[in-house]
Amino acid sequence: MTIRTKVLTAHVPLALADKVDQIAVRLDRSRGWVMKQALSAWIAQEEERDRLTQEALADVDAGQVVPHQAVQAWADSLDTDQPLPVPR
Repeated sequence: MTIRTKVLTAHVPLALADKVDQIAVRLDRSRGWVMKQALSAWIAQEEERDRLTQEALADVDAGQVVPHQAVQAWADSLDTDQPLPVPR
């Protein structure tokens, strides 16, 4: 099975490029492999962030929110001897 690929080009600061090269040497992998791993991880992180954001917005639309006053009271209690439970 042949995986189709596309070359992407990006200008990065020399310090960042040097770090990529150092990691490639340390892992005995190519620079391209390191870049694919980094890009895949970043995309997965962004997709998860978007999923969580959409989930949070759906909760807001459904009225499933914690009042600001409850959050503020909880936060204010954190530096006391008896912090309040996390509001839900």
